[in-house]
Amino acid sequence: MADGVREDDGAGARIRYLNPEGLHPTPGYHHVTVVREGPTAHLAGQCPLDSGGTLVGAGSYEAQTDQVVANSMTALRAVDARPEDVVRSVIYVVSDVSEELAEVWRRLTASPLGPAFRSASTLLGVARLGFPGQLVELDLTVRLPD
Repeated sequence: MADGVREDDGAGARIRYLNPEGLHPTPGYHHVTVVREGPTAHLAGQCPLDSGGTLVGAGSYEAQTDQVVANSMTALRAVDARPEDVVRSVIYVVSDVSEELAEVWRRLTASPLGPAFRSASTLLGVARLGFPGQLVELDLTVRLPD
């Protein structure tokens, strides 16, 4: 994926994406995301819980990923941000199977939250997350609009 910029405000790009020469190709994210000054928001890890705190999609990576996307979109709206404003994501998946991690990645990037994963991103397979039965969690950092 080529280097890029987003939202030129006349004084230079507010968010700049880089894939430096000499680093491996990526499946859509950039190795480096540079953010010019401005306010940021650090979202707590978004879990596959509904608004009442009940786990959604027990045993299903797909259903849990969809709920994490919905919760993340709600959190972004709360700070007047969009997926394009995300500058860092960390995705946690309870699995050590590469295909399951890749499926969560594909589902995230194909979702309404997909543009968020153009920024610097990390996908981790982990042994356990905070809630019993939880398979997916998403941690986002956002550059807020001026």
